[in-house]
Amino acid sequence: MSQASYDYANRTGILPISWEDMHGLCRALAVAAARFEPEIVLAVGRGGNYAGTLVAHMLQAEVYSIRLSRRVNDEVTYATPRWIVAPPEAMAGRRVLIVDEISSSGETLTLARARADAMGAVAVRTAVLYAHSWGTEVPDYIGLVSDALILNPWDREVIRDGQVVFHPEYVAALAQQGVVAAPSLLIQASTFELAKGNKRA
Repeated sequence: MSQASYDYANRTGILPISWEDMHGLCRALAVAAARFEPEIVLAVGRGGNYAGTLVAHMLQAEVYSIRLSRRVNDEVTYATPRWIVAPPEAMAGRRVLIVDEISSSGETLTLARARADAMGAVAVRTAVLYAHSWGTEVPDYIGLVSDALILNPWDREVIRDGQVVFHPEYVAALAQQGVVAAPSLLIQASTFELAKGNKRA
């Protein structure tokens, strides 16, 4: 099943998330998960890598990237998540925290938890930065619940013809709400000139 994007018709409003917001959400997740005392964090790539890595640093736990996704080359290709990078054998006998970006259907977290259990983790918890109101049942820890179109700081911008532009998927999702993808919604980051490599292909 090939789809151009996820179904954004049921989003109400928009919620731009800054890098500072993301850090604060990760901090709150780490404080809550510290009581669980995870030994390993499984970061669900791609979006969950950002939160998972930061949470693992805060908890001083080992972090491994796993990947199960509906996407190929940033396009939704499959109806259900497929395993791309499996969890490590190191999970056996350990306490595992699975961290992802968002819970919508909860299917990705459910599959990841089942795999961790099957591989011998002694205890498993799941954490997400965000959940939609219909996706709150599966995660053990949720940063915030919102049915808005959440604009992540890490995938809002893409490079087209050497220029930074709004991700086309977000542009289309915003248009469904009658909102123009204005430059003010891009990441307000400092501009840098590379110390090396500016003129190299």
